[in-house]
Amino acid sequence: MYHVHYLNKISPKGTAQFTADYTPTENIAEADAVLVRSAAMHDMVLPENLLAVARAGAGVNNIPLNKCADQGIVVFNTPGANARSVMELALCGMLLASRDIVGGINWVQTIKDQPDVGKLVEKGKSQFAGHEIYGKRLGIIGLGAIGGPLANRARKLGMDVYGCDPHISVEAAWHLDRHVQRVKTREEIYENCDVITLHVPLLDSTRQMINAEAISKMKDGVIILNFARDLLVDDDAMAEALASGKVSRYVTDFPNEKTANMPGCIAIPHLGASTEESEDNCAKMAVDQVMNYLENGNIVNSVNFPNCDMGYPNKAGRIAILHKNIPNMLTQFTKVFSEDNVNISDMLNRSRGEYAYTMLDLDSPTTEEFVEDLKQIPGVIRIRVIK
Repeated sequence: MYHVHYLNKISPKGTAQFTADYTPTENIAEADAVLVRSAAMHDMVLPENLLAVARAGAGVNNIPLNKCADQGIVVFNTPGANARSVMELALCGMLLASRDIVGGINWVQTIKDQPDVGKLVEKGKSQFAGHEIYGKRLGIIGLGAIGGPLANRARKLGMDVYGCDPHISVEAAWHLDRHVQRVKTREEIYENCDVITLHVPLLDSTRQMINAEAISKMKDGVIILNFARDLLVDDDAMAEALASGKVSRYVTDFPNEKTANMPGCIAIPHLGASTEESEDNCAKMAVDQVMNYLENGNIVNSVNFPNCDMGYPNKAGRIAILHKNIPNMLTQFTKVFSEDNVNISDMLNRSRGEYAYTMLDLDSPTTEEFVEDLKQIPGVIRIRVIK
């Protein structure tokens, strides 16, 4: 029996996938797995028996990844599960910025009690005129689960689409509309596009990538959309660009003290993944990943340990070892099995930064003796007997 603790409300369409071998618990101290959305975990004391944390969403800033790794706790996220919802909101943001829809709606509220509101609308609507997106050049930085489908949708709306992603996967590239123009550098996006949208992770190389220097290379009146991460944009540089008219509109899904008060900025209250479908999909994926790990030892979509999948354990035994990524570990593992006269029928080892994961299928059942021998090897963090 596995115990699961929920730090946030998780969609029942996801939790319904748990079998009778899983039971919810209010006490995190007895949990084998934790499901979380936005709850902050950095200051939490994580129990020794906790095996997995699954974030029903993509971002994991609320989870102490290294702390979990050092305790042998695998952290999962659900990349792509909310991609359609974010992509649709990015399309909406592009339309909101191209047409002064928000300004028009707010203005109507100021005249709604006037007896001649209809006449006032016809007289004043010209101040909110915008332009079509048809025929405009859209630059997409990041052609992954959100940027790729956005490129295809924009093509169907008649836009000329430029995409920049030096790390695009083969699968993502295959799904791109053949008319999407791939460029090698962000500068080509900056120089050529009327609308620029960001769909990249927050890394040292992308932090404040939209800064004064980048903006200076853009076309006058450019629209910039940020539905990826707040810190991709230098807010001070953006405020100056909006004030000067260099940027006509900035749409962000991450309001803060500056952008919420910034003229020309449309600040949306982080609604990218806030759809029923997105929450359902994230919960389903998170539950699937937790069950696969707890029952089979397989790691899919982890953010602190490498992905490692050997399917269903159909041999006499299976052991999973979470360990430091240091030399000579595999030799020491196989030595233990050799000394205990245990044959390894299959083995898979993967590493990710400082951490590694090794799965071994055995031709004989596991015993406490060689599990204890494995625990004595320096660098071993946790050993799980799957079967």
